[in-house]
Amino acid sequence: MMLTIEEARNLVETSVSFVQRAGLQAPVLERGRVVTTMPLSGNTNHIGIMYAGALFSVGEVTGGAMFLTSFDMSKYYPVVKDMYIRFRRPALTDVSIEVRMDENEILRIEKEAAEKGKADYILEGNIVDDKGEVVAVMKGTYQLRAMGT
Repeated sequence: MMLTIEEARNLVETSVSFVQRAGLQAPVLERGRVVTTMPLSGNTNHIGIMYAGALFSVGEVTGGAMFLTSFDMSKYYPVVKDMYIRFRRPALTDVSIEVRMDENEILRIEKEAAEKGKADYILEGNIVDDKGEVVAVMKGTYQLRAMGT
């Protein structure tokens, strides 16, 4: 069962209470391409820059959004195995991240998960501010698991 774009957007933006409170949005949800954004407002730390946990969340949630747009929810579910974030500079504005996965990779992951019950994949992206400056670099290892495993 593949979701419509609006169903996927609703899940990404509202299914996790923290994500909803933080104001994360998913303006681009396509098979193999996802863009998410996080507002600075409401997500600052004690010195007025974006809270590190908010930056981490915008990267991590993007991997879940990729699952929703690229894989069949009735057959598979995602698990985060590992997440790396390197903070490059303070985020003083809203931020965004774009991740991509080509069709061959999507098909490889599906085939491996169907055969072995699970398949790992890596998503990487730059979290950028409103000027396009990289504020953090994210790399996540996710696993697609077949239902029942």
